[in-house]
Amino acid sequence: MATAIYPGSFDPITNGHLDVAARAARLFDRVILAVARNSSKSGLFELDQRVGLIQQAIADLPGVEVSQFEGLLVNYARSIGAGTVIRGLRAVSDFEYEFQMALMNRQLAPGVETIFLMPRQEYTYLSSRLVKEVAGLGGAIEDFVPVAVADALRRRFPQSDVAGVSSAGDAG
Repeated sequence: MATAIYPGSFDPITNGHLDVAARAARLFDRVILAVARNSSKSGLFELDQRVGLIQQAIADLPGVEVSQFEGLLVNYARSIGAGTVIRGLRAVSDFEYEFQMALMNRQLAPGVETIFLMPRQEYTYLSSRLVKEVAGLGGAIEDFVPVAVADALRRRFPQSDVAGVSSAGDAG
């Protein structure tokens, strides 16, 4: 059984992430969205919340599951028998960092390959950081994230109407 890991913080998971996961699921028997535990970084959502939101989002994606890990990704990959790491590339600006990471991972674990997948064109600008910013400022996010994530963001930013109208009104 060919297993691939799609790692990330997924804080929160976006439709772009899900598009890459669906593409990977067509190539591999098993795709694991591996949520990185990083105690030195604080995210918008706690690790368990992110895992729960991802579980809801991937419920209809056969062969896709979620787990969490800490430490070196390649060590985790080897521990579960995954031979491939999936990374999403949205733009050329992503490539340099991802390329360096892939080369480092290859050095650390020569048997673990990295495959880059591009999301559909309508998701190339999408990032968790932008979604959080738009949600925090009261912008509409329903086209960017699964329903459960949009609901979680509404609860997280109650001062704004995440459906698109700021509770403070227009600044002019």
